[in-house]
Amino acid sequence: MLDVAISTVQIAKLQDLSQDCIGVVSPAPEQDVDTGKWCAMPHVHGAILWLCHYSKACLCFLLSEGPFVYLSLVGNVANSDGLIATLWKEYGKADARWLYSDPTIVSLEILTVILDGSLALFLIYAIVKEKHYRHFLQITLCVCELYGDWMTFFPEWLIGSPNLSTNNWLYCWVYLVFFNGVWVLIPGLLLWQSWVELKKMHQKGTSSGKKFQ
Repeated sequence: MLDVAISTVQIAKLQDLSQDCIGVVSPAPEQDVDTGKWCAMPHVHGAILWLCHYSKACLCFLLSEGPFVYLSLVGNVANSDGLIATLWKEYGKADARWLYSDPTIVSLEILTVILDGSLALFLIYAIVKEKHYRHFLQITLCVCELYGDWMTFFPEWLIGSPNLSTNNWLYCWVYLVFFNGVWVLIPGLLLWQSWVELKKMHQKGTSSGKKFQ
């Protein structure tokens, strides 16, 4: 929830630069090999942006939401002390469910820490090693994040949001809308990226005469 959204304008620019370099003809034997490496740099920079996001997400899952699950299982955040408890108490001013071990929230957070944390780690590995299952993991993780957002807020909205502080500007628009909006915006962008990349792979396969089962 403390993550920072990546600018869509920067992402578009990096993708444009990547496309420019993909179209560059392979260097002749007498050409310096470093030229080809240099042209691949924009694509590498784009991958680094996503790696930064997944690294921050993984740290958030394990170092922030993990302790929240522990505090909620042994007691509750409201009666706990320490740095992590203080951070969650501050967020609890916007959403009181996080203070008193709400069963729905704790259940979702257990799933987030175990499943999403593991997927984020495997996805980082898949991006670095350029594994074929990268987009499968990416789509799965994004759907999990969006599902978590839906189940966190929609049941609360159905009963009139009694636990949400919607009258305070800071708590409503910064804590609730911005911090949680990040977990909607970035997974949405990543789903779109996976769609585009899978479409390119399909078009490349069909243009080469391969038949898909």
